[in-house]
Amino acid sequence: MTETELRELQAVERIAQLRQALLGELRKVIVGQTEIIEQLLIALLAKGHCLLIGVPGLAKTLLVKTLAQVLDLSFKRIQFTPDLMPSDILGTDVLQEDPETGRRRFEFLPGPIFAHIILADEINRAPPKTQSALLEAMQERKVTVSGRTYELPQPFFVLATQNPIEMEGTYPLPEAQLDRFLFSLVLDYPSADEEEAIVHLTTSAYEPDLQVVMGREELLQAQELVRKVPVPERVGKYAVQLVRATRPKEAAAPEFVRQWVQWGAGPRASQALILGAKARALLHGRTAASAEDIRAVALPVLRHRLILTFAAEADGIAPEQVITRLLQPSPNPKDALHFGGERRDEPWRKKSNSPPP
Repeated sequence: MTETELRELQAVERIAQLRQALLGELRKVIVGQTEIIEQLLIALLAKGHCLLIGVPGLAKTLLVKTLAQVLDLSFKRIQFTPDLMPSDILGTDVLQEDPETGRRRFEFLPGPIFAHIILADEINRAPPKTQSALLEAMQERKVTVSGRTYELPQPFFVLATQNPIEMEGTYPLPEAQLDRFLFSLVLDYPSADEEEAIVHLTTSAYEPDLQVVMGREELLQAQELVRKVPVPERVGKYAVQLVRATRPKEAAAPEFVRQWVQWGAGPRASQALILGAKARALLHGRTAASAEDIRAVALPVLRHRLILTFAAEADGIAPEQVITRLLQPSPNPKDALHFGGERRDEPWRKKSNSPPP
C-alpha cells in the first residue's frame, strides 16, 4: 500500500467517525429523522442539492441551520414569495459615491445566495423568473449579474422546501430545475414517542451546547474523496439499468412502467445514483460502493424525476410505488433487473425451470 492510499484509507475511517459525531450533535436539537439526516449528509458530500417536502412544523429550518452550525458553515434563509425578484437573491449593482473623490461608480452588493448553505423556503411560492435565478447557481456554483460573473463560496449547498398541502398560489418547479436536485426528501410526521420528546425539549429551558465537528476545509477534502471511491463495473451497470428501466419506451422496461410512467429519469439520475452510493459508502467507512448503496439512495434520486401517466394518477399510484416495485424481487422475468449478468431476483431459476413456490 502506497503512502497516498494509506492517507486515503485513514481519511475514510475519519469520515465514518465524523458521521457518528455529527449525528450525536444533531440529536441534541433534532429528535428522530435519522434517515433524512443521513441523506442530507450524503447529498452534502456528493456536492448535490436537496428538495425537502414536508408540512410546516417538522423542523426543516432548524435541521438545516443546526447542520450549518456543526459544520462551521455560513447559513442564509431566503423566504420565497410571489413578489420576490431575482436581484433579491443574487444581489444587485448599487451606485456608490466615493467621499474623497466625489466620483460615483457601481458596486456589486451580494445577495443572500452568497453563503455555504442556502435554505430556499417554499421555493414554489416564487414565479418561474425568480426560481430560474437559482439554476446557474446550483449547476455552475456561480452567478452572473450585469454581465459579470461572481464565484459562490465553497462548499455550496441549496436546500429548497415545499409544502405539499397548500398549493394555491404556487408555481410548480419545471422539470429542468427539479432535475438539478440530487435528492428529493420527504419528511413524515414523528412517531408518538418522538413527538412527546419534541414537546418536552422545545418547551423547556434546555439550551443545546453544539460543537463544531467538521470544518470547511475538511469538508471540501471529503467531497473530493467521494469522487475517488471506486464503483465495481457490475454496480455501475445496475445503476444504469435501474434508471433505464424507468423509461417506458425502453425494450427492457417492465409492463407496469409502460402503464404508469409517461417520462422516465434521464442520465443525470444515473450520475446521482453513483455519486450518492459513493458518498454513502464513505459515510459508513467503506472504500467501495455497492448495490445496496444504490438501492438505499434510489428513492430520493428517482421520485422527483418520474412523470406518471393519467392512468397512474387515476389509480392513485405515486412515484415511490413504481420505484419500490422496481427494487423488489420479482418472479416475472419481464419485471426483473439484470445484475452482474444474472437476474439477481431469480435464484430459483438456477436450480429448476419450475416457477417459484
